[in-house]
Amino acid sequence: MRHVLVVHFSQTGQLDRLAQSVCAPLRECDGIEVDFLALQPAQPFPFPWPFLGFFRIFPETVLMKPQPLLPLAVDANKRYDLVILAYQVWFLSPSLPCTSFLASPEAARLLKDTPVVTLIGCRNMWLMAQEKVKARLQALGAKLVDNVVLTDACGTAASFLATPLWMFTGRQKPYSWVPRAGIDERELAAASRFGDAMTRRLLADQQPIETPMLAGLGAVKVDEKLIASEKVGNRSFTLWSRLLSALGPQQSRRRGAGLVLYIVFLICLILTVVPITAVLKKLLAPLFKGRIQREKAYFAGPSGE
Repeated sequence: MRHVLVVHFSQTGQLDRLAQSVCAPLRECDGIEVDFLALQPAQPFPFPWPFLGFFRIFPETVLMKPQPLLPLAVDANKRYDLVILAYQVWFLSPSLPCTSFLASPEAARLLKDTPVVTLIGCRNMWLMAQEKVKARLQALGAKLVDNVVLTDACGTAASFLATPLWMFTGRQKPYSWVPRAGIDERELAAASRFGDAMTRRLLADQQPIETPMLAGLGAVKVDEKLIASEKVGNRSFTLWSRLLSALGPQQSRRRGAGLVLYIVFLICLILTVVPITAVLKKLLAPLFKGRIQREKAYFAGPSGE
């Protein structure tokens, strides 16, 4: 019998549905036992989010400061053949529940010497978040063997409006003139192909999984136009997070005042730096074609595009 653990946290339910789609072939197999571990913050995060409330957790998210979780409903001493870590991206970082899990003593025991598949559902920017998760997994002694990423179907420009409206209203399409936020339903259903590949590998033999299982299945798609934007954004987020964190705790007035200034800065950054870097990247692409391809190949790993 092979044993698989799925660690997940979702506010909207979309990531849970993605995880269920991926795991459906695994659960249908008699030779594989699948356990689900839903992460539950000790102080639940609201959904839909209050506007300023979402930004109040910005410093802790970017600086990856763990927050208390309810006791984890899992036997941390059980050995799993595979762990699937499903997480959202908040502020170019893994969500706080994911960060908190990775900092827990249970994660240290569960993930040591264990193959891991990361599963991401997000708007469009996930590269820097995955880099942070990779670093944590490496520190825990885990082995990242695959990565699956599904992003919003409405595109980068449209999701800039559609996704925040979903977060702050709780509705994927609050107005008729706004594109529907979220991953396309057909993409969610088609994600079962990843579970099929995992099932075949798990049943092939009883040896530890050491190489990618999802190569050639389109597990990720790297948008080279966003690589530079993510790097710039991540550096900016880190600086602002340290500043805002120094101003006081989450609910303090000083942090609230600092957040208002930060939000204005963020909007200006998105409206200016992101499109400018995208245009410059396109113009300079012929000169840096080799470098761009190397970066794409790196960020697409280990599963590849």
